[in-house]
Amino acid sequence: MIRTIGNILWFVLGGLVMGLAWWFIGLIAFITIIGIPWGRSCLVIGQFTMWPFGREAISRSELRKREDIGTGLLGLFGNVIWFLLAGFWLAVAHIMVALALFLTIIGIPFGIQHLKLAGIALAPVGKTIVFSDVANAARSR
Repeated sequence: MIRTIGNILWFVLGGLVMGLAWWFIGLIAFITIIGIPWGRSCLVIGQFTMWPFGREAISRSELRKREDIGTGLLGLFGNVIWFLLAGFWLAVAHIMVALALFLTIIGIPFGIQHLKLAGIALAPVGKTIVFSDVANAARSR
């Protein structure tokens, strides 16, 4: 119940706007054809941005306990390209929303979540979105 209330408040206090920003960048990536992998990730992270409570973004190598194409050298290369083309700007937008939320008492936890999303915006390649209990189980293995 608390998670649902948090998600509804989050949606109103910046989640919708930032989720739509992620989706917009994703649509631009889809148009370029070569950006389809980044576009798919933008759609997933955009949904996560709209409803983040109860879910986490973790590295796929941490979840699966093995490297894959997105968590190795190619993933690093993909993150550099992402950072230069879109990641920096999405991170700046998340930081701006976080700073606005920090001006209110009730907005502080939401601002902290926006800062976490800014980190994801900088380097999303090799990450996956899972429920919090799955992430905790993966960390404890």
